[in-house]
Amino acid sequence: MAFLLKSSQASLSNNIQMKKILITLFIFISVAAFPQKIDNFFKTMPNFILPGLSEDNKTMFLVDTGTTVIPYPLGEIEKLAYSPSFLKIKTSETGTTQIKLLPLINNTHIICVIKTVCAKACDSNIRFYSTDWKELDANTLLSNISAESFFDSSKKDSNNYKFALSLPDIYPVSAEFENGSNALTLKLDLEGYLSDEQLAEVKPFIKSETITLNWNNISFR
Repeated sequence: MAFLLKSSQASLSNNIQMKKILITLFIFISVAAFPQKIDNFFKTMPNFILPGLSEDNKTMFLVDTGTTVIPYPLGEIEKLAYSPSFLKIKTSETGTTQIKLLPLINNTHIICVIKTVCAKACDSNIRFYSTDWKELDANTLLSNISAESFFDSSKKDSNNYKFALSLPDIYPVSAEFENGSNALTLKLDLEGYLSDEQLAEVKPFIKSETITLNWNNISFR
């Protein structure tokens, strides 16, 4: 009797383990078969991302696969680019918003939102959110990009290096997902912001006006 009881318990334990394995496989297959798309999160996007964008507006953007211009409380908005993981929208004559779905190592995702305004120069604001639109700490996902990131550090002992670095009161940096990919290009935009004399002081110390960072499923590097 004891042998039969132990055998029954072992069989029950094996069945439970098998069920756990099957459930895990089902979840894995479901994720693989139905990959996450930007559409799902654009529909649930809170109003503060794009104020005034109605549910009908969102539907029009997702249904129409071509370039779409639709009415908006602040004028018109235009869909500039779309892919299953990326959406770029022109929100005004000077502003754009990019929404990018980024994969993580555990088969989940986060959302990156970049708002860019181009006045005298283009400057971007970058924020990160969970898929239920809770803001994440950007410092853990994107290292701080300062003006000095674009400067040639080998020239930092030069007499004019610090002067050139401190010349503008701000350094406008625009951010763009290249063709909707996971590569993020940062551009130092000084041409329309500085005078010719100031540019002449600064440019000799700039190593590159662009920096490209790649997403490694953990952070941008």
